[in-house]
Amino acid sequence: MTTLAVMNRLLLTFLLALSCAGGAWAAPALQESVRMYVLRESATAVGGTQSRIDVTVSDVDARLQLAPCARTEVFVPSGGRLWGRSFAGVRCLEGATWSINVPVTVRIYGPALVAEKPLAAGASVQPDEVRIAEVEWTRESQGVVTATAQLEQRVLARPVSSGQPIPLAALRAPQAVGQGEPVRLVGRGNGFSISADGVALASAVAGQSVRVRTDAGKIVTGTARSGRVVEVQF
Repeated sequence: MTTLAVMNRLLLTFLLALSCAGGAWAAPALQESVRMYVLRESATAVGGTQSRIDVTVSDVDARLQLAPCARTEVFVPSGGRLWGRSFAGVRCLEGATWSINVPVTVRIYGPALVAEKPLAAGASVQPDEVRIAEVEWTRESQGVVTATAQLEQRVLARPVSSGQPIPLAALRAPQAVGQGEPVRLVGRGNGFSISADGVALASAVAGQSVRVRTDAGKIVTGTARSGRVVEVQF
């Protein structure tokens, strides 16, 4: 039997025990049902990666006075995410109409790329500048870099200290044009193309829209391309 199948069976057992309580809340049973649900959902989210998951469920508020419920369901609240400090919801499906949020902390550990030396902002990360180590992925809101392919055509938006994992949020596409830099305008239309010189009025990465002032003083909007080129469609 697979790990997910075992988790599903245990979760069903705990939910049945909870619903049979007839509204007399057994906090340990509730917490365990939430923990099993979060473990299952987190395992599904990370797929077949070599990760381990730790889930902590906070105590249920003893002051809660909930109507008896014959059947409950654990769920992820709308807009929520089981990552770091978050919430899992529990709602009654039969016998009452209440719903509560239970605080949970999800920590996911796995292999990731760690800086071998201090890495400067604006630099691309080379394969020999990183090593693989087990880290907590959930320490960063968007996760961390787990494969060198994620570094391709990206530069660091902020410095990374030696021994620290590289956050996905710290990567951005390299700047194609900079504010105030001279650029080459390339215009393309139906069967023709023209080119002119200009100055970028803002910085942009490849694929972003950017405004350019031509040598004649006209302002046009185009798409930034690598090599200080801005493409304008007619």
